[in-house]
Amino acid sequence: MVVAEKQTAQVGETQLGNSTEIDTVRLEAALGHKQELSRNFGLWSVTSLGIVIANSWAATGGTIVTALMNGGPMALLYGLILVSIFYSAISASLAELASSMPSAGGVYYWSTVLSGKHGRVAGFFTGYLNACAWLLSASSMSSMLGNEAVAMYLLRHSDVTWNSWQVFIVFQIVNWSCCAIVCLGNKFIPMINRIALILSMAGLFATIVVLAAMPKTHAPSSQVWTQYYNMTGGWSDGVCFMTGLLNAAFAVGVPDCISHLSEEVPKPQVKVPQGIMIQMLTAFSTSFIYLIALFYSIQDLDAVFNTNVGYFPTAEIYRQATGTTTGAIGLIAVLFLATFPTLIGTFVTGGRMWWSLARDNATPFSNYFAQVHPTLNCPVRATVAMSAMVTIIGCIYIGSTTAFQALISSFIVLSTLSYFGAILPHVLTGRRNIVPGPFYMGKSLGMVVNILSLVYILVTVTFFCFPFVMPATVQNMNYTSVITVGLMALTALWWFVRGRSEYRGPHYNFETAQKLVSGVAAKEGGGSAVASMEESTATDLDEHGRVE
Repeated sequence: MVVAEKQTAQVGETQLGNSTEIDTVRLEAALGHKQELSRNFGLWSVTSLGIVIANSWAATGGTIVTALMNGGPMALLYGLILVSIFYSAISASLAELASSMPSAGGVYYWSTVLSGKHGRVAGFFTGYLNACAWLLSASSMSSMLGNEAVAMYLLRHSDVTWNSWQVFIVFQIVNWSCCAIVCLGNKFIPMINRIALILSMAGLFATIVVLAAMPKTHAPSSQVWTQYYNMTGGWSDGVCFMTGLLNAAFAVGVPDCISHLSEEVPKPQVKVPQGIMIQMLTAFSTSFIYLIALFYSIQDLDAVFNTNVGYFPTAEIYRQATGTTTGAIGLIAVLFLATFPTLIGTFVTGGRMWWSLARDNATPFSNYFAQVHPTLNCPVRATVAMSAMVTIIGCIYIGSTTAFQALISSFIVLSTLSYFGAILPHVLTGRRNIVPGPFYMGKSLGMVVNILSLVYILVTVTFFCFPFVMPATVQNMNYTSVITVGLMALTALWWFVRGRSEYRGPHYNFETAQKLVSGVAAKEGGGSAVASMEESTATDLDEHGRVE
């Protein structure tokens, strides 16, 4: 375990009269970073951010192309149930760690602390897995928005041919627009999240009403619940189903997003775990209800499979459901407006993750990217750098027709591997290397939940690297494994070039964390939290909050 040698001088002097002061003490004394960001997110706003980032019903509607080919509606619905069960286990595992160590680094921080003497290298790789996952998430959301915008245009202009460069233009517009909103309007992000959540739920309700009421006829229940469609060209039904789980995983697969705002939430040890679990429940319920309405509105499934509206079959379903092109455009516009705030939230979370790495000297030009803007109160440089990398990734879209699915599957693989990097050392150490927070599953139940999470990750990561169709060609190959191995190779190279000698890694003081928990309990029982901390000595923190 990485342990700070000393603690902050302020611990013995601070009168912990409110939760904000307690949070500051926890961050500076136990977690090893100074308070640099304002705690302006409440439970409602931070949960709204998590729900908006997941935005499961809109994400599902924008990415069903693979799922329809790999099993059809039946596989997608049952797959969503299956995936949600295992992601609930992952969410609970991460919520437990967030309750114990509420740091903006999230899985990166936890992997470092829980891996003991191997913490520096484990945290380094886990951090880059997670940061690159958010990078690819922003790229996939940008391309989804691009596809939706182009689909609306093609529905109105049927004589125009779909081209990848059309999506690329919209890709870059929404990419930099959302980056600007995050950097320039940071203080308005909580309000934006709340408004976006209301609009998303209103859009979902309106879409479901239209899909239920407007179709002249509805699809038979057998087409929705029992008929299996294997259009992979060679995979068995079992492999087809497993690769088709990608869509469901994309819908519910961001349980760590709220954890990256732990340093901007009062009482994060309570509110962050609550937000994670509420987000998971909302993600499943909204996407499941939406998909049922969507699939029952299909009039001609073959036409959906063979749609000419680019890589966006949902447009054809909407056209069949409403019976008009205008109605389809209206529903896609609702989907677009619901998805746009998701990209904003992705930049909020991803920017914080890259900033956390820079703060611990893990990135190139760390001192530059670790700065928090003094007036905007946001890691502007790290967020802009993330947007620039998304721009570069967007160029891939022009050269490959399967790039969109590669981005989605790579995001899921990298993110779940980063969760694996945090949960595995927790299991290997017998769950002993944490000071339990308010959300604690206990040793036995927690071990079962953790192991289920690890098994699911290993199985699905393997299948998500399979080609989506057979025979595999250069054009339709699934390049997820290439992307993952390539990023890890670059991370390994960076570790040997710079990380091994200059990367410090997060610092965690186990004893201070125990005293703080005991002190807070004593305060709540009528004692003083400061009393248990009086033996603390000073810690020197550098300008970015790292332990010297």
